[in-house]
Amino acid sequence: MSTEVSVVVGVGGMGRAIAARIGSGRHLLLADFDDGLLDGAAGQFTEQGFEVSTHRVDAGDPAAVAKLAAAAADTGPIRHLVHTAGVSPAKASTEAIVRVDLCGVAYVLDEFAPLMAPGGAGIVIASMAGHLAQLTADQETALATTPAADLAGLPFLNPEPALHPMLAYPIAKRGAILRVQAAAGAWGRAGARVNSISPGVISTAQGRDELAGESGARMRQMIEQSATGRIGTAEDIAAAATYLLDPVSSFVTGTDLLVDGGVVATMRAAMRG
Repeated sequence: MSTEVSVVVGVGGMGRAIAARIGSGRHLLLADFDDGLLDGAAGQFTEQGFEVSTHRVDAGDPAAVAKLAAAAADTGPIRHLVHTAGVSPAKASTEAIVRVDLCGVAYVLDEFAPLMAPGGAGIVIASMAGHLAQLTADQETALATTPAADLAGLPFLNPEPALHPMLAYPIAKRGAILRVQAAAGAWGRAGARVNSISPGVISTAQGRDELAGESGARMRQMIEQSATGRIGTAEDIAAAATYLLDPVSSFVTGTDLLVDGGVVATMRAAMRG
């Protein structure tokens, strides 16, 4: 009997924390664009006794994502797909945000849907920013239903002057949430489930970059005013992912779990008050 495969796309803080929870007794297929991160993660998990292989992938390249999916299927039955890959508006251009954070999610969902093992589960890391995006119903429909190859060409993603990365990011993350909802049916036909997680401000390398960037002061204020009053950790996200990837959540699919320490709830309550 072939060993089940857990695919983790993006091996930063959240990816590694999730992999550590789901990889025991399975083949961990780690994928990332950054060779240094990939080698470091592979070394860490190999030393800890995990069965590991690696695959370099640009999540925003449809051909590269197709090759990753094929490699995963060749390795064994795909039990888990964890997609954490993304870029930060503190460092990335609008084009990169749309290509990776939006189109990349669509490519992964499309490629892995028919390859998942019965009973398998996937998660996509979105963002609480997606809950704060201000879009029309028509724009949301377009994000959910436009073929992946055409997503980047949507008119509202290409205004003049160009979208600032800080505006593109919540739109892309909202799109990721919507793509997961739309993909649940196709995944279900393969006997699998897929959900998204929307983290708040998390103490990872990317999260710390954002705190140090132009939106950092606003983010710190949101944390201070939130229900928990603290920054999140990669383990907070891994705990949520473990639930969504486990058969205990077999009736949960096509939904988004907001893991933000209550930031969005606090902001909405303040607006209503």
